[in-house]
Amino acid sequence: MSTIDRLDEPRRLRMRLRPHYDPEAFGRLSEQIARFLGTGRFIVYMSVFIALWVVWNIFSPWKFDPYPFIFLTLILSLQASYAAPLILLAQNRQGDRDRVQYEQDRITAERNQSDIEYLMREIAGLRMALADVATRDYIRSELRSLAEELKQ
Repeated sequence: MSTIDRLDEPRRLRMRLRPHYDPEAFGRLSEQIARFLGTGRFIVYMSVFIALWVVWNIFSPWKFDPYPFIFLTLILSLQASYAAPLILLAQNRQGDRDRVQYEQDRITAERNQSDIEYLMREIAGLRMALADVATRDYIRSELRSLAEELKQ
């Protein structure tokens, strides 16, 4: 029997070609980035960055990205190519959370419905039991009729 098949011994560490990452930590980071990308602050920061870039490369004697602004286009394309998958990952995680919340809400609604049905049956039982019980008004009316009979 080889050591790989043995369950009473830990596996040996092996070299992996793929890097290991924590999917939950990566998901939380992607949600934080997606939240930031969806704010007005991000739009203001990007607008200021682009305006400074354009002003610098038009009016400065040390131009590093002349008029067609190819490097700026490359940077914006790179930012968009990373932002789109991060936003989709954040949406998928939100969808998973929504499904779990929906399932919990459904279970709670079913429980509430069964509780309501139970209470309705109990109230109906109490009403039926009270129909057989003499009420104060009924006893008063019976006592009045007995008092009238005794006077006669």
